[in-house]
Amino acid sequence: MDQSAGDHRFEEGGSTVSGVLYMASSEHQRLLDEAYTTFSSSNPMHADIFPAARRMEVEVVRMTASILGGGPLGEPGVCGAMTSGGTESILTAVKASRDHAAATRGVTRPELLVAVSAHAAFFKAAEYFGMRLVRLPVGPDGRLLGRTVARRITRDTALVVASAPGFPHGVVDDVEGIAAAARRRGVLCHVDCCLGGFVLPFAARLGYPVPRFDFGVPGVTSISVDTHKFGQGHKGTSVVLYRDAGLRRFQYTSITDWTGGLYISPGFAGSRSGAVIATAWASLVRLGEDGFLRATAAIMEVATRFKDAVRDMPDLEVIGEPAASVVAFKARRNSKIDVYQVNDLMSQRGWHLNALQQPAALHICFTAAHTGPHLVEKLIKDLKECVRKVAANPAAKVEGGMAPMYGTAAAMPDRSVVGRFLVAYQDLLLDSA
Repeated sequence: MDQSAGDHRFEEGGSTVSGVLYMASSEHQRLLDEAYTTFSSSNPMHADIFPAARRMEVEVVRMTASILGGGPLGEPGVCGAMTSGGTESILTAVKASRDHAAATRGVTRPELLVAVSAHAAFFKAAEYFGMRLVRLPVGPDGRLLGRTVARRITRDTALVVASAPGFPHGVVDDVEGIAAAARRRGVLCHVDCCLGGFVLPFAARLGYPVPRFDFGVPGVTSISVDTHKFGQGHKGTSVVLYRDAGLRRFQYTSITDWTGGLYISPGFAGSRSGAVIATAWASLVRLGEDGFLRATAAIMEVATRFKDAVRDMPDLEVIGEPAASVVAFKARRNSKIDVYQVNDLMSQRGWHLNALQQPAALHICFTAAHTGPHLVEKLIKDLKECVRKVAANPAAKVEGGMAPMYGTAAAMPDRSVVGRFLVAYQDLLLDSA
């Protein structure tokens, strides 16, 4: 049986999917595949047996830190570890903050302060670690502000979170204001850079207006950044960074009285794949600063062209000021179109955009896989045509489309009903071949 039967097929430089595929070329893919094969049996848990995997992890962390305000030219104490992805990096940082608050401030009922737009992994972290999740409103531009955070910090706050950029709308929160508010109260501040870590530093160097967001901002104590996204490594690798080693130790688990011997683990996993670490290392070394500058220039060019085109459409508006590669848009206040119907029509044409809610909106995350010739022009043309079609016949529905489901879910005041639907859907995915 062909295990890939039915999977989406990608053309080099011609991706029609938001995010998902981040690699620049098939040549880059082949190099990473070779690295994976070379280290397919390695496990950094056994550092004495596989020292190369351990060294590559150290170097990936150092290279990542160097572009985010750490290293010899920034904060020399910045350190970290690799994880399996952005969700694990976020979970790890939240766990470390909870234990740090307990050990240093005696916090027994820890709170986690996040924007309503923060990544769902923070919601998962609060559930896993028994923390009270405090959801904060964002402004009309989609950004969480420092003054909003300052009003909600309490003696039980273990961590406040900023996004650079946030997944839904691609905007960068007020990191300087948020970090300052946290610092004044002796609270840790995490910046989620899973999407922006390998884009924003290079966009800033290219002259794009990028707010300050990294360890150069006083009060930022940890950062998550994905090497398997814009770092162009294989799934799944990510990096969690800390301002100093003292904070990083709170992510460890050490066991001294186990009959199996002395045990220390840096994170949630025991055994890990040295192969994916090798692909992250190979990607960063192959691309280097020049490669990331070229990739970012191409990504920002298509994102800017798309953003400008949407702003010229009478029925749509861009949400906030996207700082990187994610561009979100919604219907203008005086427009009658349903963006979910637009999304269904775009899906018929082969595009896979992300549907958002509260407010109803769509976004696309541009990557190096979207930088082929004429792709963004086709995207803009199709979007204009789909918007016109919905505007001309608002009552028309796409058979089998998702618009009715999103519309029904948005209208349900009892969110537990929506939650049960999601659980049933997940059961279906796990149990159906």
